[in-house]
Amino acid sequence: MFCPAIGDDRGSQRKFPMQPTDLSSSVALADRRADYARMLAGNGEHAGAAELMEQALELAPEWPAGWFQLAGYREKSGDAPGAVIALRRVLLLDPGDMLGAGLRLGLLGAEPMPPQPPSRYVEALFDDYAGRFDASLVEALDYRVPRKLAALLTRIADRPARFALAVDLGCGTGLVGRELRDRVDRLEGFDLSDNMLAKAGEKAIYDYLGRADLSLPACRSGVFAENLPPGRADLATAADVMIYLGDLENLFLLVSGLLAPGGLFAFSVEESREAEGFALLPSMRYAHSAAYIEALIERHGFAPLDREHTTLRKDGAEMVTGILFVAARNR
Repeated sequence: MFCPAIGDDRGSQRKFPMQPTDLSSSVALADRRADYARMLAGNGEHAGAAELMEQALELAPEWPAGWFQLAGYREKSGDAPGAVIALRRVLLLDPGDMLGAGLRLGLLGAEPMPPQPPSRYVEALFDDYAGRFDASLVEALDYRVPRKLAALLTRIADRPARFALAVDLGCGTGLVGRELRDRVDRLEGFDLSDNMLAKAGEKAIYDYLGRADLSLPACRSGVFAENLPPGRADLATAADVMIYLGDLENLFLLVSGLLAPGGLFAFSVEESREAEGFALLPSMRYAHSAAYIEALIERHGFAPLDREHTTLRKDGAEMVTGILFVAARNR
């Protein structure tokens, strides 16, 4: 059912269905007020921005991205209760939570901390990011995790220099694959984002690329397709993947089924020094404690081989610290 046209300077006709991430409400006057609100927020006038955004939403009340933006302005102006109200409206309009409103509610203390982000949020985030991912992450943020993980694998004694089959989980645009290609006979890459997979495909690094949701049980994840059986890999990697998963029990179950006995699992985490398990950060990423990872390694039948505390990337003027791990599936 289409909404009726709105006359004058409010725009011609609303889009239907409206996408949660739409930056435009398709109501001209509402969009103009939202633009003015962004200008005020850019000058630090968040209370004024919130007031203008409220006016915009009177004209476009079913605009999830508008409500999400209002929540941000209210939070920055010190109106946490108002931010919570706006975020709950986002979830009513978009139960799949493509914008990550549930994560924001957790950070505000209005809901328990989510054990993982919504898959639609992660997918939308990286579909949007794919086109500028390499330049942004490697050049602007000095991201070196793939190279550091590859170097850590090289330093492990009594291990083969080559791998018969490596599976790159959360492969993104192929930054890890590029580091591994010359030491792997067959390389598979999996990601939730179709746009990321398309960028990885352009590099012609992988022998196989597939869509997978690592938050789902192994049988539904997409990693074990009919022609891709369990127990096939002697190396699995997950670089900057766990920050978008939170609770890692499911991932370790998946990797345990993916690896042959003796296979290696190389991965990175942002380090949490305050929480014993994992914590949701203001960045809407998750950090994990070393003790939590060590317990998972033991519980899921792995033996720790090496780990390295290191910087992962920049975040503004700050350096993000984390831990690189390599563990072997017990025979």
